[in-house]
Amino acid sequence: MAMSTRPDKGHKAQRGLSRLRRGRTSEASEAPARSIDDFVIITGFSGAGKSQAMACFEDAGYFCVDNLPPEMIGQLADLFGHEGSKVEQAAVVCDPRGGEYFEPMLEVIDELEARGVKHRLLFLEASEPVLIDRYKETRRRHPLAAGGQVSAGIRGERELLAPVRERADVTIDTSDLSASRLRKVVADKMLPRATVGKLAVTVMSYGFKHGTPRDADLNFDVRFLPNPHYESELRPLTGQDGAVREYVENSDGLSEFYERLFPLLDYLLPQYENEGKAHLTIGIGCTGGRHRSVVIGEYLASVYRDRGEYLVDVVHRDIDKPPRRA
Repeated sequence: MAMSTRPDKGHKAQRGLSRLRRGRTSEASEAPARSIDDFVIITGFSGAGKSQAMACFEDAGYFCVDNLPPEMIGQLADLFGHEGSKVEQAAVVCDPRGGEYFEPMLEVIDELEARGVKHRLLFLEASEPVLIDRYKETRRRHPLAAGGQVSAGIRGERELLAPVRERADVTIDTSDLSASRLRKVVADKMLPRATVGKLAVTVMSYGFKHGTPRDADLNFDVRFLPNPHYESELRPLTGQDGAVREYVENSDGLSEFYERLFPLLDYLLPQYENEGKAHLTIGIGCTGGRHRSVVIGEYLASVYRDRGEYLVDVVHRDIDKPPRRA
């Protein structure tokens, strides 16, 4: 997932505060504070996708401030709570880019709770190899890597962020997420339910050889079915090709699998929806993620999409990865 940068982030934060301060009168400052409807604090590892997450909130109409020092979060909450403020929903990004300035973060969270300020903490993380690869792709220097080693900066961040992660309301591992997919996951998990609407269901096919998806809520292993990989004419194809689809659909055991899978999902999906869950990811895994899981994922998504009860999409995580040798 590519990382986006904005060179004037700090200046934008200051300008945002200045705009809110303008127009405040001494009479208004004595007015009783009101409560902002939704105040989201976005934090996590550098390179984990915080800019993409903030873009999701911007698109939803939130007032957004990037790279805000922790001490200023309380001041911003005061301005939002002022009677003259028209801001009802806001999101701020606060992360260890400021080094020692990030240390008061826990105190700020405690202060918001003590004052009864409604807030949610979104924490974004990714595996160390993925973070290193993202920095290599963008050729950026890690903000905490004084000596230039990205791995050293990540270790420093991990120490700073560990206690904050424990306080997070929502944690998202972005290791397997593209930029667009991350924005969708953030929207499904964080935006008000009235905005999200129906339960969003993502059916994700994958290969076990490439690792289990970190964001899957339910996982189903379909490696019990015959593997098209061992048919030389089918090996270079994928589950989106007719010949592979026909091979898998005629496999012994598939009908019995569907007879058990659909009643289970028909029971579980409404239960998750009743509990207020906005997004559910169903993982379908085979060995390489190119044949069996793709066919079943497509079929599963088509069935629930046709019913119209949920917002359904399908993602084939490993379909473009080359097949292993026989």
